[in-house]
Amino acid sequence: MKEGPHKFDAFISYNAHDEDWVYSKMVPVLEGEQGWRLCLHHRDFQPGKPILDNITEAIYGSRKTICVISRQYLQSEWCSSEIQMASFRLFDEQKDVLILLFLEEIPSHHLSPYYRMRKLVKRCTYLSWPQAVQHPGVFWQNVQRALQTGDVLTENNDLLPGPGGC
Repeated sequence: MKEGPHKFDAFISYNAHDEDWVYSKMVPVLEGEQGWRLCLHHRDFQPGKPILDNITEAIYGSRKTICVISRQYLQSEWCSSEIQMASFRLFDEQKDVLILLFLEEIPSHHLSPYYRMRKLVKRCTYLSWPQAVQHPGVFWQNVQRALQTGDVLTENNDLLPGPGGC
């Protein structure tokens, strides 16, 4: 875990339909085995505070944002707000703060209505869970490497499957 001005190593942005995967697969590895401090909305959002304030604090209070992308994620208004805010931070700070993790194969033509997402996928490295089924250990090592990378935005980050770096 990296010490610094951030309360969390990563904010996990996900749709409620994918909660089982987040809690059965992701949290045990990232928090349990690797020791990262994750920000999860059900646990870490302040009750009674406006949701957008909680989202803003989660994204800016974490070194990185991991977007767990599925078809349900793409259709969710709240998830859309989270990835939009995380991408604003990415472009505003010019720091490597966004990790895209696809839970299912989503053809690029399905991303067409999500212009910002399609643009990010073309520019940023991303992780694919369906590609990792044969080698989940390598997948989680790649997530760990993405979390360990510094804040400097690079064009040649080849840690993860996917096209070039952000």
